Amino acid sequence: MFEGKNGKINEMIEEIGDNHISNSAQTPLRDDAFSLSDEEKVKSIQKYFAKILHTLGMDLNDDSLKGTPSRVAKMFVKEIFGGLHPDNKPKLSTFDNNYNYGEMLVEKNITVYSTCEHHLLPIVGRAHVAYISKGKVIGLSKMNRLVDYFSKRPQVQERLTMQIVQALQEALGTDDVACIIDAKHLCVNSRGIRDISSSTVTSEFGGKFKETAVRKELLDYIKLKTLFE
Repeated sequence: MFEGKNGKINEMIEEIGDNHISNSAQTPLRDDAFSLSDEEKVKSIQKYFAKILHTLGMDLNDDSLKGTPSRVAKMFVKEIFGGLHPDNKPKLSTFDNNYNYGEMLVEKNITVYSTCEHHLLPIVGRAHVAYISKGKVIGLSKMNRLVDYFSKRPQVQERLTMQIVQALQEALGTDDVACIIDAKHLCVNSRGIRDISSSTVTSEFGGKFKETAVRKELLDYIKLKTLFE
């Protein structure tokens, strides 16, 4: 335990435990988060992860382990945390709603692969995203790509849900956007309480989706069986 201010902070963190806390929908990044290139980050992470494995007592001269620090470093930077870099954000091209479709559009069962920022263990689940056009529509795959982009960073599920909605609201020029995520957290399923049955559901409703009838319609769509279910 650290002394002084750091000691108090450490005590507070231990008291909070696994509770999900966040100050905003913004991912907490330092101002110099991108001062290093991806290649420089990979080299640095590789060095530190090798020290972690060494500290755990692993023999890094073993054929199975000697490439692990490099593999983990590349995975962190180029794959599971690739959504941290704004250059990787998908271009959310929109089009005029020339066919005047005025009902909600729902993209359901979008795969979510993310990482809990508290223990760096996987979050796996499904996202359901919906919007009502106010003159603009967006390509269906763009919603999948947006979910994937925000998922590829250390996350809490509440923030992920909000980030998806806010990005679509900005792109479509409407508040009428909603997102529901149902996911399993391996920090709950594989450690601690080890409850493999539970999942976490979060939602963010904007504009018309705050209305009871519209929200119910969305939930009814999500319950519908699709061709591959």
